Parts: sequence; C-alpha cells; structure tokens
Amino acid sequence: MKITYKQLETLCQIALAAGQEIMSVYMHGGQTWQKDDASPLTEADLRADKLIRTRLEESFPGLFILSEESVSNGEAATDTFFLVDPLDGTKEFLKRNDEFTVNIGLVHLGQVIAGVVFAPALGELFYAAKGLGAWKQGRQAPKAIKVANQVQGQPLRVTGSRSHGGEALDKWMARLPAKHTFLAVGSSLKFCRIAEGQADIYPRLGPTSQWDTAAGHCVLEVAGGSVTDLYGEPLNYGLDRPVLNPEFIAVSSQRLLATLNPKVPPQMFPSSQLGEDGHN
Repeated sequence: MKITYKQLETLCQIALAAGQEIMSVYMHGGQTWQKDDASPLTEADLRADKLIRTRLEESFPGLFILSEESVSNGEAATDTFFLVDPLDGTKEFLKRNDEFTVNIGLVHLGQVIAGVVFAPALGELFYAAKGLGAWKQGRQAPKAIKVANQVQGQPLRVTGSRSHGGEALDKWMARLPAKHTFLAVGSSLKFCRIAEGQADIYPRLGPTSQWDTAAGHCVLEVAGGSVTDLYGEPLNYGLDRPVLNPEFIAVSSQRLLATLNPKVPPQMFPSSQLGEDGHN
C-alpha cells in the first residue's frame, strides 16, 4: 500500500484540527479524570479523539482505528489500520510545559507507512510517508528534514523523557563509551528532534504503547533514522501484537548504534530496574 501526498495532507489537516480542540481546553480549562491505571485523562484527550475518529472515518472509510481512548467497532484482524494518540504527553499538558502532541500513524503489514506529529502549543508539525519524504512545518513554510550525522569529537546528544526514565536511563548513560549531553523532551517529540538533526539517540527503557510511538517512528525512519528493540530487531506494529512495545532505541543511524556497541547486547540496556511487565 502506498499513501499519496494528498492523503498525507489530509492527515495533517486532521491533526491540526485536533490540536485546535486541545488548545481550546489548554487555554480555557476542562475536566480531568484518572484512568484505571492511574494515568490522567483530560477533556482535551476526549475531544481530540472524537474529532480524529470522525475525520478519519470520513476520509479513509473502512480502515480500522486503534486509539488510546477508543477502538473501532467491527473486525480488528486487518493488516492496515490507524494508530492514534489524540494527546500524547497528557502529563506535559497538565504541567503546562507545551511539549504534548497529536499522533496519527498509518500501519501496513507491520510497518508505519505514514505519520503525523503535531505539537499545537509549539506550533510544530512533523509529517512523513514512505516514498514521499519527511517535513517539518512551523511558523515558516514546510521544509524537508533529515537526521544529522554525529560529528566526531562532539558529545553524543541523548534525548529522553521529562516524565519517565529514572534510574535505568541514568545507568544506561553512565555506560556510554562517549561524552554526551542530555536533552529532556516530552511526548513523541523525541523522535522528531532526532529526525530534524537536534539529537542523536533516544533510549526508551520503560513501557510505551503502539500509539505512543508509531507516528514519530515513521517521521524518524523516513528522515533517515531507525527504531529497533534492544536486540537490534525493527520495532513492528500490529493488532495481533501486544499493545505494549518492547523497550527500544531510536537513533539517527545504525552506524552510530554499532559504534556505541556493535552487537547491541541487551545487558547494555538493563531491564532489571523495571518490573516483569515493563513498568517501574
């Protein structure tokens, strides 16, 4: 399956409209609840989810939608479907640090073939599709983006979560065989910072769901980067797979990853700090 540029533009328009719903709540306030897993849920999540679902059903009739907040009715055994996080970084939203996003990814045969990440408070839109390219649009006109090669002798630029990571991430960075800096970034923007050349590597040593990563994964991959599990296998998606992703590494290039550790042994990325289910 190939997506057209017009279809990619449609996904961008849907993400932008969802961002308007989110910003309305961000500016004027709204209700907040707690889910069964103790994670927060806001009125902005639900309003964005409703808009995205309605628009996707209108523009891409018949395609299954798996969202963090809702699931399509009907048959889920399909190789082509949408993964949606209507408000990725709800904790960042509640902290009011502006680093939250709308994520829309289109999956075909286990791979994300199109992805849109919109950070409405920052006014940053990232979008990509296989065979078409990757772009960023901010206050200026859209521009193509590409990962940057790590400059020899310069510190490795590691990015990670503002709200997750903890001791496992600290231990991982302590073992790096290179000088490094750390850039704390919220939501799926971590993938995008690598895609636009502002960071080199993002180790995720904790739980994420398929809808958290799909859109940003696509943007990074089309821009020249890659995302693999801790055994070096590509991160894949599917309705028949667990919702929770394995721990992973997003990187600007496989060459860089090989330089850090040629065999990428899992013991370099210890899970011992996490519970058996991947949660802290």
